[in-house]
Amino acid sequence: MIAADELDDAALVAVVSFQGAPLVGSERLPDARIMVKAIRVMEAHLGQRFDAVMAVEIGGSNALQPLVAAALMDLPVVDADGMGRAFPDVSKTSFAVRDLKPYPLSVVDCRDNSVIITPGADWFWMERISRKVVTEMGSAGATCKAPRSGREVKDHAILGSITKALRIGQTVADARHLHTDPIQAVIESEHGLLLFQGKVVDILRRTTEGFLRGETTLEGLGPDQGHTFKLAFQNEFSVAWHDGQVRITVPDLICVLDSVSGEAIGTETLRYGQRVSVIALPSPAVYLCAKGMEHVGPRAFGFDLEFVSAFDHQVSG
Repeated sequence: MIAADELDDAALVAVVSFQGAPLVGSERLPDARIMVKAIRVMEAHLGQRFDAVMAVEIGGSNALQPLVAAALMDLPVVDADGMGRAFPDVSKTSFAVRDLKPYPLSVVDCRDNSVIITPGADWFWMERISRKVVTEMGSAGATCKAPRSGREVKDHAILGSITKALRIGQTVADARHLHTDPIQAVIESEHGLLLFQGKVVDILRRTTEGFLRGETTLEGLGPDQGHTFKLAFQNEFSVAWHDGQVRITVPDLICVLDSVSGEAIGTETLRYGQRVSVIALPSPAVYLCAKGMEHVGPRAFGFDLEFVSAFDHQVSG
């Protein structure tokens, strides 16, 4: 792993991810060799080799697969990503908010089908077209996003995100070892907030158009007994309501953790009866502007809502 400032300005960086619905990964495990193929297809299209690999998002398997792909290719991984969290589509990267070029993009599936996409419009069209391709591939495909230069990574990526993920994991592991509360340990380490503690009593999930969409309802436990908490998601959690009132929306991070172990619970692994704690972590600063809200605010997810933050965030012009 290398820091972004170790890249030459002219270095070519592969920004990679598996695209599709997380639930599909329960049946078809992501294979880093397919991601390597997506990178090789892009290299053939560009006529140039990559110097490093980085994740498009530091969430779920997309945080880990670039490490494996880079190991298979004997390339360094950059300690950075394009979101500082997980989001469900490519139009929600920091590169998109900063209006960097969205193409070309390569998509490869497990059957050796490969596609290069070069739309001339914008990031939203790139997402629309690539999502259609991935849906035809069975809602799962390996992608190499628009290549980034070393300078672009330094100026526009979310830096230090792998280090942050490792720190959170170490915080949870240390809390378990010391028999202290891992939830509180994460909150203190990452300047987060506890939103709710409860039990999963209802969940609705459906895979549509290459996304995992749905909602879950929690019944309060402990200090939250007698209250309810509802979460909506599109691959990731996007809006939450406490007793029917909006409590928090994207781009703040809404995280659901096992109340005992501190393990993260994704939208695809929510189960009836789980005892969970919902915490909020601050949004990366790049999204806290009017342009950022166009890409990642609640309206970008289909909710007719203004941004509601759990923190003292103000949206700049």
